[in-house]
Amino acid sequence: MTTIAIIGTGVVGERIINQALGLEEYEIVAVFDEQQDRLAQIVEKYQVPAVTSMEELLALRADWIYVGTPPISHASLTEQIASRRLNVLSEKPLAHDYEQGEKMVGAIERYNVQSAMHFPMMYSPEVRYLKNALAAGELGDVLRIELHTHFPVWPRPWQQNPWIATKEQGGFIREIFPHYLQLTHHLFGDLGILSHETMYQEDPTLCEVSVSALAKTHSGIPLLLNGASNMAQKERIEYKIFGSKKTMIIRNWSELLECTVEDDLRIVEVFEENENLLQACANYLNGKEALIIPFDEGLKVQKWIEELLQ
Repeated sequence: MTTIAIIGTGVVGERIINQALGLEEYEIVAVFDEQQDRLAQIVEKYQVPAVTSMEELLALRADWIYVGTPPISHASLTEQIASRRLNVLSEKPLAHDYEQGEKMVGAIERYNVQSAMHFPMMYSPEVRYLKNALAAGELGDVLRIELHTHFPVWPRPWQQNPWIATKEQGGFIREIFPHYLQLTHHLFGDLGILSHETMYQEDPTLCEVSVSALAKTHSGIPLLLNGASNMAQKERIEYKIFGSKKTMIIRNWSELLECTVEDDLRIVEVFEENENLLQACANYLNGKEALIIPFDEGLKVQKWIEELLQ
């Protein structure tokens, strides 16, 4: 049995609760949130044990402590958790800036504990299919990668909280881009941002409204990053890999498409079920092969995000 304690019960924190409850090998030993009304709702809905302080939560010594709080709190929480010799599972982005991310990596190394990040796309069957297609050479030479993200409003209607629209912690560059920069790193290795332009709102406290960037992987593949919000278009997120034989696209997180010169764009049906994040975390602690994104890898993504925010 693998135990987990959960800090933060927002939309994504609730998803982690659901994932843990769906696994026989997991036990939720505690849930904590400073927003007492929200915590009470979660306890009533899922019948999970709650605590009223961080000290209570840490004293339970769960195998993994999930941090699903606003990014500005990640570094201080990681220090508290790691100093008790407990493993940390963090929501993305790693922190609200690179300096705080470095502190998190340092804490993990200093106290010799394990770290993992919540990048759910890494566990999707569509990404696994794409990865296998690349490994088999189905796309031929990879010539170009593009990410396009468009939102009619930001924050999205289901994602309302006090920080998600702020320049300090929020915006789609912090919330959406890490998933795809991490995916690019996983598939193609390190990259560098060559040039970019990021536009902000008149209110200096609010997050970005658009970004255009050119980047390149260290292996020489060009990467185009394009994002905008508050525009007259339905939400669409597309990650495109252009090959000499085939082009493949992940649209809106989980729709996989492909085309060739001869064949029109078509949906690729993927039915294979993968190990999910929490299963990977449990397997990792048990010495089994598992896909884990550690904090030092998340710090690379943090660096690229910070460059784009300039």
